[in-house]
Amino acid sequence: MNDSPWGAPSHAGYAGPWPTAGQGPVQGAATAGPAYDAHEAQQTRPMPIVPEMPDLPADGGKWDGPSDGALPGAPLSRDETPQEPMSAATPPPAPQKKSAGRDLGAAIGVGVGLGAVIVASLFIVKAVFIGVIAVAVVVGLWELTTRLAERKDIHAPLVPLAAGGAGMVVAGYVWGPEGAWVAMALTALAVLVWRMTAPPEGYLKDVTAGVFATFYVPFLATFVALMLTADDGAQRVITFLILTVVADTGAYAVGWRFGKHKLAPRISPGKTREGLFGAVGAAMFAGALCMQFLVDGGAWWQGLLLGLSVAVSATLGDLGESMIKRDLGIKDMGTLLPGHGGIMDRLDSLLPTAPVVWALMVLFVGSG
Repeated sequence: MNDSPWGAPSHAGYAGPWPTAGQGPVQGAATAGPAYDAHEAQQTRPMPIVPEMPDLPADGGKWDGPSDGALPGAPLSRDETPQEPMSAATPPPAPQKKSAGRDLGAAIGVGVGLGAVIVASLFIVKAVFIGVIAVAVVVGLWELTTRLAERKDIHAPLVPLAAGGAGMVVAGYVWGPEGAWVAMALTALAVLVWRMTAPPEGYLKDVTAGVFATFYVPFLATFVALMLTADDGAQRVITFLILTVVADTGAYAVGWRFGKHKLAPRISPGKTREGLFGAVGAAMFAGALCMQFLVDGGAWWQGLLLGLSVAVSATLGDLGESMIKRDLGIKDMGTLLPGHGGIMDRLDSLLPTAPVVWALMVLFVGSG
């Protein structure tokens, strides 16, 4: 603290007490030469700092400050350079082209390949198609359990899940809905027992995830096998696949081109209400055609209701898997299918749609 009237520090230039006002130096006090002369002391006297006020705009409005928080008139940093004003002749920047967000060439190629395998297995030998479903279920379970272990340290036992899941599909095809229910119960029991061979820490979360996976993947996929048991089972499965793919494609195309209003931004920011309308319109149109010309005893108006239901269930299924992936902090469940992600990224809409289509088919035209 500066106590000197001359601006010099209190410990410099004088060894004794300072005189009071109107008195000279204390008698007998030893003095030392001043550390600064009078002229220099006056030059070092601190001056009050007065902040520079910004100039108000010419129109008398209130200055709100620049967006970066810098004071007006402050010098630029070494990394900043003054920006040239845009002249009237400078063309505006070209708008960026809207990106589709995935490799459409690879996605179309993989989709066509999968479709060829499915159609060939459906109309040649039905049992081969049951094998295709079982393989898709096992791969989907592997992807799901792997991601759970990687991201959440949840270890659902894959061996009983894979064996029980494949058995569930076969049981549904051979013994119908009752066989599927029994196979599901046995699979859940096998998960509980299998996990007992590991340490008890995390047992509850592991078996809970295992039972969830049992229902989410193989049990829902069993309804595709149940469709196939009808006399026109191949046509019903084709209708189910066409409507789901058309709903997904309609939502993608319309949402990408016209989408402005988010459907569920916290779950899937890319989905829009316009895309949902596109899915509904495309699925209802395709449903009317399929029920009229593919399914025995079907009518076009039944196809409209079927298409509407498929569009809703497919969207909910997509949102459901998006919730799982957001919780896990991943974009795709796998990388097995170029342009699509993993098997589970393709089954997300199909799995919850299968029981809806099976139930409505039974209601409209019976189970035979």
